[in-house]
Amino acid sequence: MTALALDVGGTKMAAARVLPDGSPDHRVTVPTPQSGVWDACGALLERAAGGEPITSVGIASAGPVDTTAGTVAPVNIAEWRDGFPIVDAVRTLFPSATVRLALDGAAAALAEHRLGAGRGTPDLLGVVVSTGVGGGVIRGGRIVGGRTGNAGHVGHMVVPGGAEQCGCGAFGCLETVASAPAALRWARTNGWDGATAADLAVDAALGEPTAADALERAGTALGQVLASAAALLDIGLVVVGGGFAQAGPALWDPMIAAAARHARLSFLRDLRLAPADLGVLGTLTGAGLLATDGV
Repeated sequence: MTALALDVGGTKMAAARVLPDGSPDHRVTVPTPQSGVWDACGALLERAAGGEPITSVGIASAGPVDTTAGTVAPVNIAEWRDGFPIVDAVRTLFPSATVRLALDGAAAALAEHRLGAGRGTPDLLGVVVSTGVGGGVIRGGRIVGGRTGNAGHVGHMVVPGGAEQCGCGAFGCLETVASAPAALRWARTNGWDGATAADLAVDAALGEPTAADALERAGTALGQVLASAAALLDIGLVVVGGGFAQAGPALWDPMIAAAARHARLSFLRDLRLAPADLGVLGTLTGAGLLATDGV
């Protein structure tokens, strides 16, 4: 009998069979389409299943999610923005399977707690910096979901001085400054002519001023928000992952400096920001842990 993990993001979707420790095996990945998202998602799951009987499926999705209703309404997936019943849809493929859903940031936080940079730490905040900015809270080794499963969604905390309208409809969200698309948009508006977030990171490392400023701006905003979130949660470790988090010192140095400037209370002075160990597999690994452990 086989368990599956599914990671649904604004840029890509991935599925895999799950090993006994919750980690993914035989991963398959496709770009997230503009339309026909569920058709692509279902085909991906069937490829991962390979005709085997499936006992459980763990789903990690960009948010917002509703873990009680089993629906997702990702800001960065326009076709699903009004809500999609993903748990029921997965059950149509695998009627005998147990299906569990979590916010992508929560799944990544769980994976880092169990298998990555947070091993041995009972409480942490996990953050995913990619197409959007997600997050999740681990307290006592378990996901803290909140009323709907969205606890830890730091991408929609407001950045000091933020003014741009977010895809969620609000103004000044962290996601409007620190996500990969936001940093690219700001850099291009200010004269940079590169194409991708990877280009932006390379140019920043080479000292190109606008690219460096874009990453400093993003890193500073992240550090401000993460210090605030740590104060709210009384947490000493923030694990930061996601594709854009791999942009290097041009992002990390201002992020760490901003967090240190704002984490001044005595219980925050040992606040640590650490890179995720599991890289791009963190969210999928968390989905695998949902499938095997149901945490």
